[in-house]
Amino acid sequence: MVSQTEFEGRAKFESRAEFEGKTVVVTGAGGGLGTAIVALMAQRGARVVGCDQSSEALNSPHLASGHVFDLLDRASIDAAIAAILDRDGVPDILINNAGWTRAETLPALNSDKIGQELDLNLTGVMMFADPLIKAMTTQGSGSIVFISSVNAIAHFGNPAYAAAKAGINAYAKAIAVELGRSGLRANVVCPGSIRTAAWDHRLAKDPEILGKLQRLYPLGRIVNASEVAEAVAFLASDRASGVTGVVMPVDAGLTAGCLPFIDDILGA
Repeated sequence: MVSQTEFEGRAKFESRAEFEGKTVVVTGAGGGLGTAIVALMAQRGARVVGCDQSSEALNSPHLASGHVFDLLDRASIDAAIAAILDRDGVPDILINNAGWTRAETLPALNSDKIGQELDLNLTGVMMFADPLIKAMTTQGSGSIVFISSVNAIAHFGNPAYAAAKAGINAYAKAIAVELGRSGLRANVVCPGSIRTAAWDHRLAKDPEILGKLQRLYPLGRIVNASEVAEAVAFLASDRASGVTGVVMPVDAGLTAGCLPFIDDILGA
């Protein structure tokens, strides 16, 4: 019979080694969330291949290899795919994390911003992922995790970004359904607000904005990058071997319901 102490020790060891021998490709590896994902995967034994827009963003001791490309540049995407397959081989796990938005409301949209945000957050992501995913089918196994957003589930602004992320959710389900028999799993993590550099422009306008956010979230706070990274690691791992086609919010309860309605209307 295994004691509680032995069980906990074994669980910690297995957690540290769960990605041993696995090659993991992470896009947006130098960002706030990307950095947390890279560190966690490396700590658990993965050989992590980072991708970002600049070599400076890939200056991490957790990265075994790095590739620079721009999701808005088709030629650089194609070159990065070829370099990854040549230098690092077919990945076992692909984590599509890169994304960006600035058009926060409908009045902020114009044709250029619509095109840029759709190209970056949907078209570019699919162009990068598709060849790697098809290469992964030759191995007979693999896990793909997309970082989407709560904006793809309900409207919290950023309409072009939200539309792109909703497309990512649909794309992941297509992979799950069509390539499951090839041994691939595809899942989505939809974070709520995370305190990263992406919030700096909002904080510059309103230093109190993070405090205002708290009343919207049932947990009374926003999530941190490590909490989202844990969800990504779970879905990427063999612990989630029966999970595919799932869209998982990691949002401190934001999409579960409207807390201000409870407080301001029903609690009045």
